[in-house]
Amino acid sequence: MDSTQGLTYSEIRQAILDKIPPEVGITRIEFEGPRLAIYCYKPEILQESSHIVGEIAGIIKKRIVVRSDPSVRMPELQSENIIREALQEAGLVQAYFDPALGEVVLEVEKPGVAIGKNGSNVLDIVQKTHWSPNFVRSPPIPSMTIKQIRGFLYSKSKEREKVLRETGESIFRPIYQQAGDVRVTFLGSSRQVGRSAILVKTRESEILMDCGINPGSRTPIQSYPRLDVEEFDLGRLDAVVVTHAHLDHCGFLPYLYKYGYNGPVYCSEPTAMVMALLQSDYLDVTMKEGKVPPYSPEDIFEVILHTIPLAYGEVTDVSPDIRLTLHNAGHILGSSLAHLHIGKGLHNIVYTGDFKFGPTALLQPASTYFPRVETLIMESTYGAPENNTPSRDETEGEFVGIVNHILKQGKVLIPVPAVGRAQEILMVINKYMEQGDLLEAPVYIEGMISEATGIHTAYPNYLSHEIRDQILTEGMNPFESDYFTVVKQHDSRDEITTGGPCIIMATAGMMEGGPVLEYFKRLAPDRENGLIFVSYQVSGTLGQRIQSGMASAQVYNQDGKMEVINIDMSTHTVQGFSGHSDRRQLVNYVKRLKPQPKKVFMVHGEESKCDNMARTVSKMRGVRGYAPRLLDTFSLA
Repeated sequence: MDSTQGLTYSEIRQAILDKIPPEVGITRIEFEGPRLAIYCYKPEILQESSHIVGEIAGIIKKRIVVRSDPSVRMPELQSENIIREALQEAGLVQAYFDPALGEVVLEVEKPGVAIGKNGSNVLDIVQKTHWSPNFVRSPPIPSMTIKQIRGFLYSKSKEREKVLRETGESIFRPIYQQAGDVRVTFLGSSRQVGRSAILVKTRESEILMDCGINPGSRTPIQSYPRLDVEEFDLGRLDAVVVTHAHLDHCGFLPYLYKYGYNGPVYCSEPTAMVMALLQSDYLDVTMKEGKVPPYSPEDIFEVILHTIPLAYGEVTDVSPDIRLTLHNAGHILGSSLAHLHIGKGLHNIVYTGDFKFGPTALLQPASTYFPRVETLIMESTYGAPENNTPSRDETEGEFVGIVNHILKQGKVLIPVPAVGRAQEILMVINKYMEQGDLLEAPVYIEGMISEATGIHTAYPNYLSHEIRDQILTEGMNPFESDYFTVVKQHDSRDEITTGGPCIIMATAGMMEGGPVLEYFKRLAPDRENGLIFVSYQVSGTLGQRIQSGMASAQVYNQDGKMEVINIDMSTHTVQGFSGHSDRRQLVNYVKRLKPQPKKVFMVHGEESKCDNMARTVSKMRGVRGYAPRLLDTFSLA
């Protein structure tokens, strides 16, 4: 048997039984996704003696979770009453029970108080109810998406349990050959921005990293990853890793389930939530435009059912010979750099997805340290020599100046992606209005921005340290302001666009559908109004064409018919808010990466940018740069 496989199941089971006291009452030991679950009658014994589990994990080299046997768990309603009694001073807001895992997620106002001194409340709840508590800070803005997903998983607890068991059995299946023949095939995002999809294959495993759409394309062969080629076999796919929730990285994922994929999806916990929100919106917009969507809402639910969220830094087996670790990418909430450790030190790949190697008001900069790296696959969206963005102060100053100029005579329209740029711009507007540097005017917000902002506040540990501390320790909501008004009724648009000077922030960021088009139709013919782009515009999208100086645009009216809109409003681009690394940051990232990679593949950029970045990194000592073409396959080890 391959040495990378480690102990057999029977050896693992015996190691556990040898270490755990008989009075714990083990009822079963089974694989649960990438973890090993020990079910028992008295989990509180192992809770008190946590060193025992640590010793076992060190022997078997697997992550272990302790679960109570379902037969000893107190009924949910009775358990909730006991938990509320125990957490009177912590401000319990909501309890979500997960029968599949024997866990209860507890939203509390004071997590530190809820846990208790040395974890006393945790132990007390486990002893009295035999449910394992997971404390989270109650978000300042409630999220319907999070509530609905937790409710869905609760209703599908038996199916979820089966998914995790089958995933675990697949990951830890026996293999009988040495790890080797590591190959990478580029099924999308080669010399273009969009439809990210990269296949990693070994003799034993197949992992797909990202599965996105191309929002700027109008033909299926250009819109979606090339899953129609011989190199890709859906029946052999072990796992999908999603780096972040933007549609050009996850928008085609439900299609896999439509056509029979039944395996896991790995991503960060915020990504799991935002991904479902954006995929559902993509379906809604597609159908409103009279197009045939590539999948159904049921396929999105399958994605939710099969998603296994991971924390940053959590080393996880995803196949018999591949381990995955996610690290902060600094692009949007939950965005991840994916590190694949293949075999027993055979080869290591870091795939950046989209990343920001620089500080922003919202997120920490991307991680640069990994145990080992031989191959780096890196985005090059802003890889041209001229793509050096101004400093943060210069960027904010430019933005404030443009907005002030427009507000003196008209209205400002800002198309924003719901996740990332929207929250950043909200904080900038509020900051400068409060300081008196930005003219005071109502700020209208429409689209998924408020819901996405709610998800941000639910995961403060994924935000910048400053915002995290505001939410967790100061009890503040940095995304709220008296200047902001959330537009909930569509019939308010006419009143807003015929009223006085104001700022309107609406989705979608590339103007491919969404409420921003309704405002654009009303505001575009008036030269006193202004449009400000604050995020990247993919080639072929309406946003990119307007940005390039298009004089008129064809858009759908409320009757579903096409109409022509003359564009007399001024258009502006402020690049410094981008969640992508600029040219300097891309080059510095390769230099600063520890350890230094031997091969660097440039993807997710226009052809000239990928080529230029590949030539640039090839000049670095010991590094070879590549700009792969669509469907190119490279042997790595």
